Amino acid sequence: MGYATILLEIGDGAARLTLNRPERLNSFTVEMHEEVATALDQVEGDASIRALLLTGAGRGFCAGQDLADRAVTPDAEPVDLGHSVETYYAPLVSRLATMDKPVICAVNGVAAGAGANIALACDIVIAARSARFIQSFANIGLIPDSGGTWVLPRLVGQARALGLAMTGEPLSAEKAESWGLIWKCVDDDALAAEADALLRRFATGPTRGLVATRHAIRNATLNALDDELRIERDLMRELGASNDYREGVAAFIAKRPPQFTGS
Repeated sequence: MGYATILLEIGDGAARLTLNRPERLNSFTVEMHEEVATALDQVEGDASIRALLLTGAGRGFCAGQDLADRAVTPDAEPVDLGHSVETYYAPLVSRLATMDKPVICAVNGVAAGAGANIALACDIVIAARSARFIQSFANIGLIPDSGGTWVLPRLVGQARALGLAMTGEPLSAEKAESWGLIWKCVDDDALAAEADALLRRFATGPTRGLVATRHAIRNATLNALDDELRIERDLMRELGASNDYREGVAAFIAKRPPQFTGS
């Protein structure tokens, strides 16, 4: 189907979803939310798609909410931001974080507000050297939403999370990498190739094992060691019965590349 605010390309076992409002730094409107949700329905419903890449068109990844899409004036009725979070942002972050296939985010340029935290909901974030991550909520009297208050302290610790959230100072891609906020910072002209190589790797990889790895690691901070050991046991039992495990072992013994099917 055709989209007005996003691009969706599918092929070779992978999907590429591009936020496509470059004139507004790919900031979200209700229309964009609805189109992204429809695209994710398509991606999740297609078993042949085994990995997803999320990125933005133009000079930025996403500037968060398009404030022009809301009627916010001093004499207007208050806007129910809780409804916006509950209806659009929270479901989007939850879907990205729990999808049954790996999700990569390639951050080109600014990722601000909800845009930063949507990126951080993905499994692996690769950023161009010129990219910046900005928790801009404090500048308009808000808190980091879209999972920001959950993910920031887990990734960079409470002191840095508070500094980012309360000052709204931009964080460079290089520093984001050194702080452990993202996986990798690369030169601007290498971003597309780096992201595509990882997408191809995941699209032909052991999908169930990759998703189980994400599940175990993301939930580890909530569990005691004994609980996590039991989770590891259960996941290993499940994955040990998979076709991909058998293929991986056979390929290792035969000294050939594995041909994973994601099953």
